[in-house]
Amino acid sequence: MKRPRPMPTTSPLLPPGVEIIVPPPPFEACTLVDRLLVYASSLIVVGSPLWFYGGLIFLYRRWRAYRALASAAGGEKDENDGDDGGGGGGSRRRSRFERLASRYGAALAMMALASIWGPHRHARVGAILDVRRWRVWDAWLNYVGFAVLRDAGGGPSGGDGNNTRESSSFDPLASPAMHAFVPHGVFPFGLALSCLPERGYEDTWGRFRPVVATATRLFPLVRTFISWMGGVDASRDAVSSALSPPSSSSSSSSSSSSSPGGGGHGSRLGISPGGIAEMFETYPKPGYHPNDEAALLRRRDGMFRLAVKHDIPIVPVYCFGATKLFRRVNLPSILETLSRALRVSLCLPFGRWGLPIPFRQRLMYVVGRTIWPGATVVGGGDDDDDGDDDDDGDATNERLVREMHEAFCDEIERIFDRNKGHYGWENKTLRIV
Repeated sequence: MKRPRPMPTTSPLLPPGVEIIVPPPPFEACTLVDRLLVYASSLIVVGSPLWFYGGLIFLYRRWRAYRALASAAGGEKDENDGDDGGGGGGSRRRSRFERLASRYGAALAMMALASIWGPHRHARVGAILDVRRWRVWDAWLNYVGFAVLRDAGGGPSGGDGNNTRESSSFDPLASPAMHAFVPHGVFPFGLALSCLPERGYEDTWGRFRPVVATATRLFPLVRTFISWMGGVDASRDAVSSALSPPSSSSSSSSSSSSSPGGGGHGSRLGISPGGIAEMFETYPKPGYHPNDEAALLRRRDGMFRLAVKHDIPIVPVYCFGATKLFRRVNLPSILETLSRALRVSLCLPFGRWGLPIPFRQRLMYVVGRTIWPGATVVGGGDDDDDGDDDDDGDATNERLVREMHEAFCDEIERIFDRNKGHYGWENKTLRIV
């Protein structure tokens, strides 16, 4: 039975214009069973690189060891045959070692193949398993005290007025949009818990497809869940293709293939614009204070270029507490440079008891005002106009991108400053870098 949609409420303790969409559960709502589910699932999924690649190494070494023992037993058999015509014991040992080597080799091949390819990753499998309604996600939302607020008050967030225009036809649960979640955190729990559990999105921002880094392919089970959600690679071409409406010739096939995965809405995406690089832009990095929060946005305009190109709004969301679920060891800065070049996280994260289990930290999402492209979107070089018109179109688009970018940064800063006191972070400062 579907839960009734809660009505937004206000509180005198909140800043003017802020309403509660999803109230936080009481602390005691997280039972012992919930905590055990979170611990186990985090060890299995978030810690999958540790046990998966460790398992591959273990199986490979055992396979090599038994192959060597089988070869040694075969040599011993040949010597015994030459001495007295016996060798039955050596033959039996060789046969046993070969069987063990075959078993470990088969397990190694199956484990490696399942991590590279397999029908279990198809979006339809996620729909069949009804993955979004699993009991474990309720445990996670209780564990982090999941709460969502909408902040539509305060002063203007910048721009010329077109950037924050509201449309009567815009539905935050269904209309095409890019939902930008800030900050990324050491592990993107903020983005994950906003799109995977049905309870996390059904009354807040609706279902969308997450945009994820290519490096997530190194996380076997994480990759599987992302595939079930209809995840989109973070490359510009892949995101642009996902934002493009399906052609008339392929709309039926694309909708049927994507919707079962629980995310195939095409032009509804969720993204963490800071990406992997934002993981390093916080304490204990030199120059940062423990009371500093950081958002890596100043030089990141790709999201806004795509929004202008496809005339799609961006919904800013700040997730208080996302940076506190995991901590990281402060390593040499060369690893940060290498991480950006390889687009893979080269850091040592840790959580509770030094394990890949998140600390219990309350997550409070604050949804800001929708940032729209300008009223007029001018096409670029794909048109058949003359060069002057193309130059004018490029200049107009650059202006729209710049205005959206500035309005987004201002809006993130606004909702952080207005709501940090309600979260208990009065002494925190947001640094947009």
